Amino acid sequence: MNLQQTEPSITRKDDSQEKQKRMIAGHFDRLACAQETGQKVVYTFVPGNLTELIGALGMLPVLPEINALQSGMRGKSAGYIAEAEKAGHSEDVCTYVKCDIGMLKSGNIGPTGTRLPPPDLLLLSYTGCFTFLKWFELLREEYKCPVVMLHVPYQPDGHITDEMRTYVVNQLRTEVIPTMERIAGRTLDEDVLKQWLDRSRLAEDDLVAVWESARHRPSPIDGYFGGVYYIGPIFSAFRGTDAAVDYYRSLRLEIEERIARGEGPMTPDGPATRERYRLVIEGPPNWTSFHDFWRMFSREGATVVASTYTRVGGLYDTGFRHDSARPLESLAEYCLGCYTNLGLPSRIALLERYIRDYQADGFIINSVKSCNSFSAGQLLILRELERRTGVPGGFIESDLVDPRYFGKANIENRLQSYLQMLDANLQRRSA
Repeated sequence: MNLQQTEPSITRKDDSQEKQKRMIAGHFDRLACAQETGQKVVYTFVPGNLTELIGALGMLPVLPEINALQSGMRGKSAGYIAEAEKAGHSEDVCTYVKCDIGMLKSGNIGPTGTRLPPPDLLLLSYTGCFTFLKWFELLREEYKCPVVMLHVPYQPDGHITDEMRTYVVNQLRTEVIPTMERIAGRTLDEDVLKQWLDRSRLAEDDLVAVWESARHRPSPIDGYFGGVYYIGPIFSAFRGTDAAVDYYRSLRLEIEERIARGEGPMTPDGPATRERYRLVIEGPPNWTSFHDFWRMFSREGATVVASTYTRVGGLYDTGFRHDSARPLESLAEYCLGCYTNLGLPSRIALLERYIRDYQADGFIINSVKSCNSFSAGQLLILRELERRTGVPGGFIESDLVDPRYFGKANIENRLQSYLQMLDANLQRRSA
């Protein structure tokens, strides 16, 4: 998810960050003019999003989670959440939902300062988060617009069956695409969709190369804090576009040059000067104090070499690619394979693989108060990963965009204690 609109505290941006900033600004400019140009707008979610279908039909996507996280980064989420709670939404409701509802009721101003257009369609491709269903029920009541749902079966054992795939494809063919065609005022051209899927595949290849660059020592990237910049275009409005292909090719070259120079990742304070700890992180980051959170790691020489959050919009490093030879089947497999659509055994196996493949010294779970899709079962994940890998785990707690639940001193104390324990463990291993 892109954070570029709210980055005054980074001392120097990479070229890829500047390129992404221009891309996102252009997208919001197009959204601001959508009602004048007659371009239809689809609100949808990041996991399992059907960006290629939206683009092939000439429509523009808006992603409410990204609006919420950007509001958190801009220091506006507290006010939006208060607005939603005044309207009767519980303190325990997902703070992304309350932030989005509060933003809507406060004028629906996007991150570039322009008003977001109302949706012509709410496209719900459900992937492992029941909250999405209730969220779009709320938006339907606010906007009084059509809703189409793609129901995606849960993967309890991590395997996509023929029956699952057929079930999703049939919905795409008989419900989702006809509704989108009606809203768009045009018929889907399958050849155009295939072109979008081919471009998606190219960008996905380069993104995986960027992720896997963290196998190097030092890692040229931070796969969690820095990683949220890298996933911005492909997880939001740009997957399947020429702009995404260009961005990820440029990013890959930038990372390869960093490897050649033996450089570590960029941090809020400039280039990393040491790699003392290699970590894997499970769970979303906190957005209201993002740079404070990042500095707790970077100033201790802790680099995150892999994270599950940066795979929430697609597990491309497990082998999936969008495939123009099987367009609807490919879209179905993408939705079925999202991280939040996997059961605990599959999540544990993925994290175990990251710990081993990226030679992590430890792993951290950031348990987010209002995100059950991630937080349910995380203590089980912690215990099982320690048992399987022998690598020590740490546990911290925060929230997505509610600043009331970011206890900086408490988190910093927990993290310091964990890193001290990890340091002692590393010294014993090297003795």
